[in-house]
Amino acid sequence: MTLYEQWENYGEDAKTRSTDEYKRVVEKYLTKERDIYAHLLSNPDEILEGTITELGQRFGMSDSEFLGFVDGINESLIAGPYDLTTLVADSQVKLEYDLKKLYWNMLDAKADWLYKLPQWDTLLSEIEKERLKRDYNKSKTVVKKEKIGRNDLCVCGSGKKYKKCCLHKK
Repeated sequence: MTLYEQWENYGEDAKTRSTDEYKRVVEKYLTKERDIYAHLLSNPDEILEGTITELGQRFGMSDSEFLGFVDGINESLIAGPYDLTTLVADSQVKLEYDLKKLYWNMLDAKADWLYKLPQWDTLLSEIEKERLKRDYNKSKTVVKKEKIGRNDLCVCGSGKKYKKCCLHKK
């Protein structure tokens, strides 16, 4: 089984035993994840670099758990996302991230335990965080276009009714 498949199936064995066991496994992972983000945000000039195994051991994680962390930060990386399906324990990763993109992606994941970390206060001002939240919320707002009626004037500017002009030209 590949490392990515292990990550995809993370906690499944606990889920078969009981819901409480599964919750404990997930909470344990989320605590480790939060601790890594707290470390990264406390040391913004540090770039985590090494193999999956080395970095996992550094933060008390298994290889599949650290791959899960890479999965979470992947879209925020400056060099672009890794193809997680090809990563193995000895794969070198460089976790240099874009700070605002990371905050945005945490909002998108609805990970309030991450975007509410106190370390953000020294990295982004309240104004910047509010602007990012506002822009994020705007990006998720659906704006419906006004529907063109059959008897309305055509949008192409011909002066004809839509039904006699562009309705059937699609």
